[in-house]
Amino acid sequence: MTTIGVEEEYLLLDPVTGLAVPKAEKVRKAAGLEFLMGDQEVQPELLQAQVEVVTPVCGTLEEVGGHLLRLRHAVGAAAEAHGCRVAAGATPPLREKRPVAVTDRARYRAMQSQAPQLVAEQLVNGMHVHVAVPNRDAGVQVLNRIRCWLPTLTAMSVNSPLWDGHDTGFASWRTVIFGRWPVSGMPPHFHDAADYDRRVGHLLESGVVADTGQLYWQARLSERYPTVEVRCPDVQLRVDDAVMLAGIVRALVETALAEAEAGTPAPDRAPELLHAAMWHAARHGLSATLIDPDGRPRRAGDVVHRLLRHLTPALTASGDIRQVTALTQRLLRHGTGADRQRAALASGGLRAAVDLITGECVTP
Repeated sequence: MTTIGVEEEYLLLDPVTGLAVPKAEKVRKAAGLEFLMGDQEVQPELLQAQVEVVTPVCGTLEEVGGHLLRLRHAVGAAAEAHGCRVAAGATPPLREKRPVAVTDRARYRAMQSQAPQLVAEQLVNGMHVHVAVPNRDAGVQVLNRIRCWLPTLTAMSVNSPLWDGHDTGFASWRTVIFGRWPVSGMPPHFHDAADYDRRVGHLLESGVVADTGQLYWQARLSERYPTVEVRCPDVQLRVDDAVMLAGIVRALVETALAEAEAGTPAPDRAPELLHAAMWHAARHGLSATLIDPDGRPRRAGDVVHRLLRHLTPALTASGDIRQVTALTQRLLRHGTGADRQRAALASGGLRAAVDLITGECVTP
């Protein structure tokens, strides 16, 4: 069975005002935190009102869920000890006019110097899923085959409709914000790993990106691990929704590997159509149509069911079919994180929306 790991980013919010607070380092170093988790499991992010957690390498979805729940509880307790709350929202419903301070690291200071307004508005949180691949050439074959499904995955994960105290009209405003960086959005088609490395090298030589960490494609080869890293999902309100997405991503990678082994050609999709499909997914989530992998508009639920059919052999082989199918059906019945945030906003205003993204963080 292919191994998997998950990274999640969270906001730190003031419990009274709902505004982001720059307490990440205090939360990371809170008393007792090191006892609960290793040094590498809780990491700083670009802005001081964010923290990132990283699971160990996992073999099963049960392990993924157990580690995420453990990490959320540990970070949540540390945040409470420092007078703030952890929020599993991909954007903050409210922001102060004064930007949150950048974490004091040379890389982050350089990014702020390069693009101060983008950094000031980078208060966004994602979920990154790493799936092991045999080698970098296999990883490139995976990237080429999963691109057409990334809009569907994004639509299933949308959890950032609110920004600056109002509804943006987008289900994933985080996706729009990330799309403003020079290297972002859909990954290109690559011939092989040598082509990938050569083109990344040209980007680095240009000086527009300082390191491979600034390759903000929604899926990429990891430079730290022998994995494909899928980065398009918003961070999820609940752990089980994160587990669902992790299972789908692993099955996508395993299906792509099987197709490559069988010699099945990768889908040939125009980059402008893939870009439009991603924008449409970020705009609507699952509330309207999606652009299917063939480039046609379809009912969102129909495209999700097509994805599950595409992944059935891999999900069956891993033993994940029942859990992923049940969680996906629940998502289609009850809505995405964006749907739930909008419902909270309509029923109780911004206070209710803030309470939702902080209260749901440690819900299984």
